[in-house]
Amino acid sequence: MSNDRSSVTLVPGPAQTREAAMHILSLLIAGTVLLLQGCSYAISPDVARTADRTITFNKLQADPPSSKGKTVIVGGLIAQTKNVKTGTFIEVVQKELDYWGRPRHTDRTGGRFIVFQPRYLDILVFSPGREITVAGEVTGTEEPSLGGSGAAYVLLNAREIKLWPPEKPSWEKPQFLDPLYDPNSPQGKYGY
Repeated sequence: MSNDRSSVTLVPGPAQTREAAMHILSLLIAGTVLLLQGCSYAISPDVARTADRTITFNKLQADPPSSKGKTVIVGGLIAQTKNVKTGTFIEVVQKELDYWGRPRHTDRTGGRFIVFQPRYLDILVFSPGREITVAGEVTGTEEPSLGGSGAAYVLLNAREIKLWPPEKPSWEKPQFLDPLYDPNSPQGKYGY
């Protein structure tokens, strides 16, 4: 009698096949959710749906009373932050927003606007130069707190604020295209 194990093949049963398919499907769904979260707009969909996208910043600045009570999405660089008893005022240098709602890196600006958040925000976190995107209700105009040109800035009551993480300078980003790049080499970060 010969012992031939090579002729025996194991075939998974229907329960094992179904279990494997469900496992693969759950991994695909989890991966898709993570991918989509990384590629989401700066402002939540619920708030973004209520915003009037036809109002440009130039139109808003030219005639704030016509947009009073409407929600707009604007962004830019923080110029200054000031805490008061009732909340926090943030003065922002307006910048055009990209597809994801992040302020573009450009010297062009439409002016400034002020955001009021009815709670305390740390002025060291919301510091000058940080990028910010705001969905807010237009409530009128406000005089600049540090003097200025005398022109009033558009005032928004914040519904949602996205403070963007600071970007690393390009020289601190890894050079993946350089096969010899090694920030920990004895020669130093730049190889000399």
